[in-house]
Amino acid sequence: MNSKERLLLLALAAVNFTHIMDFMIMMPLGPQLMELLRINPQQFSLAVSAYAITAGISSFISAFFVDRFDRKKILVFAYVGFLFGTFSCAFAPNYELLVAARVLAGLFGGMIGAQVLAIVADTFEYERRATAMGVLMTAFSAASVAGVPLGLWLAAKFSWHVPFLAIGFLGIGVLILVALAVPPINKHIREKQPSHKPFQVLTDIFQTPNQMRALSLSIVLMLGHFAIIPFIAPSLVGNVGYHQDDIFLIYLVGGLLTIFSAPLVGRLADRRGKYPVFVVFALLSLIPVWLITNLWPMPLWAVLTISGLFFIVVNGRMIPTQALISSVVHPQQRGGFMSINASMQQLATGVSAMIGGAIVSKSVEGRIEQYDWVGYFSIALILASVWLAGRVKPVG
Repeated sequence: MNSKERLLLLALAAVNFTHIMDFMIMMPLGPQLMELLRINPQQFSLAVSAYAITAGISSFISAFFVDRFDRKKILVFAYVGFLFGTFSCAFAPNYELLVAARVLAGLFGGMIGAQVLAIVADTFEYERRATAMGVLMTAFSAASVAGVPLGLWLAAKFSWHVPFLAIGFLGIGVLILVALAVPPINKHIREKQPSHKPFQVLTDIFQTPNQMRALSLSIVLMLGHFAIIPFIAPSLVGNVGYHQDDIFLIYLVGGLLTIFSAPLVGRLADRRGKYPVFVVFALLSLIPVWLITNLWPMPLWAVLTISGLFFIVVNGRMIPTQALISSVVHPQQRGGFMSINASMQQLATGVSAMIGGAIVSKSVEGRIEQYDWVGYFSIALILASVWLAGRVKPVG
């Protein structure tokens, strides 16, 4: 990997860092938001889902035009809109306007992830792609190590508005980095067939079983994953007796572990095969998924051990998955397909958060009830994803 490729990955990882932070910070703020805004778990899950569902819709719409433009230009446009939405969250005075601001952020944020993945897939050939995806995934680790703990500290010290304000100002610097470090990505335009029709991306997907299986894999993974995520912090506080001020440790420890594990998983997937590595991490993830959704009062070190394992295996299964899914289409159709894929992921994220919110309930004592059933739902979908991933074949 040369210096230009490293700089490109740094810029894209920085985009992902702020993008992921904006989404992640909502979940550990759950106990504080439910108390300060006087909302129940269902209303909180709607606030989380508002971003994801809107992002899914915007990703779907963008699929019909993104392959006509330079990927850098689309990324910059979407990122500017996303920052405007993030600043809107920072100044939202109540629950209703917070949900509206999350919708605005999702409208533009939905386009970002697909473009980042399309740029990586266009730049790195399949044999090196998982390694690049592993580097990209360290943005999630950095968000967990630095972003979430800092965001929670800012929320505790000042208010829940301040983390969004910090993300917005950081994003301005990231925007400058993108402008300087990301070259024009337009090779797909020069090689594009002139007979391309407006809705060709959907036609190609419906007529190609391999692409349908790849999209199904994305949906199943997101449904199982994000049904659990929004209620980890509330369940730790209500069920385990975990102190709210210590929530940041979950993300700090998990992020530190994945900073080291993500690049290793990427290189391993390129050497040993994307599917075999995915299977190993998917099956390993069954253990922490069950434990996290069935926690009982226990020492801090035990909670951190379980959550750390959860971070490692979930991150580990996503790296080979992203490399595999990005390879089911040729570069000329990749932007549109990855936008549809991002749309399905975001919609599945929003729906799964609402499913989790519909299953769980909060007792008078503050306990999160029926969380174990969310875990069983997730386990069933993880097993289904193993079968689906084995039927997805790379073509480019």
